[in-house]
Amino acid sequence: MTEDNFVDYVKINVRSGNGGKGSAHLRREKYVAKGGPDGGNGGRGGNIVFLSDKNLWTLFHFKFQKHFKAENGGDGSKSRSSGSNGKDEIIRVPVGTLVKDSDTNQILYESINDGDKKIVVEGGKGGLGNWNFKSPTNQTPRYAQPGISGVEKKLTIELKVLADVGLVGLPNSGKSTLLSVLTDAKPKIANYEFTTLKPNLGIVKHRDYNTFVISDIPGIIEGASKGKGLGHHFLRHIERNSILVILISVESENVKKTYDILIKELKTYNSELMDKEKLLVISKCDLIETKDFDKIKSNFNSTFNNIDIHYISSVTMNGITELKDLIWKKLN
Repeated sequence: MTEDNFVDYVKINVRSGNGGKGSAHLRREKYVAKGGPDGGNGGRGGNIVFLSDKNLWTLFHFKFQKHFKAENGGDGSKSRSSGSNGKDEIIRVPVGTLVKDSDTNQILYESINDGDKKIVVEGGKGGLGNWNFKSPTNQTPRYAQPGISGVEKKLTIELKVLADVGLVGLPNSGKSTLLSVLTDAKPKIANYEFTTLKPNLGIVKHRDYNTFVISDIPGIIEGASKGKGLGHHFLRHIERNSILVILISVESENVKKTYDILIKELKTYNSELMDKEKLLVISKCDLIETKDFDKIKSNFNSTFNNIDIHYISSVTMNGITELKDLIWKKLN
């Protein structure tokens, strides 16, 4: 999937169907005098329904259609015949999608599992036919209810990528390179900041045919939680990761300071991210001597003793197998 095809935020317009009109028909048959009311009810208008589909990975299909309308309900007719219900408009979205009311920002639907389905906008109710209003004092009602109009809404759809592990780091910290050696993914890799412009996903093959999914989002910079850089647009993609792998390059002038910046941005964006399991990984370790590893670790005071620190090199593959084992152990 190219970067242009990855769409994770769209706005659409939807309208549910109108309810059908009730009938005010009066029975007219040969040899039946004063047959009375026999108008049927109008049919229900079609609903706007969202359906989770595991075969979708992006919101790209909404680039070609942004207006959705359900079918109107049929009108009632004679012989107490009810109108047909309007056909629902089913909108398919990837697993991990949020649907919000654009005006109120209220969450209307959250896609968790494949096959999840929810009516987001209900169709209008059909009107009652005149036979419903017959009474001892009004035996020939000549009126019926009109159907209730459908509802029009503007919806915001956001995709949060579902992955077991999320890679978090500053731009050019080696996230895409690590993803490429852990998985069969082919992310764009270059020696400049913000090479990654869209989230990348890959499947890590582990021992005994076990697998887990890992994602790489664009680099986070200081101020990302407030809209600076690209991180503000993609931080939501790590909200559903089970483990956060915080990747810091040995080229960083101060590993501890870099770690503090990343943690601060995550906490500012969503404090619940602090409850997730974290693993600190020092990348590009082929650039330093082994004896310098302890020097890096010494920069972390006792506050960080509960965080595992792992050293890797995606070029020489040192520590990669051990990293897979460590992540798998934490996931299970």
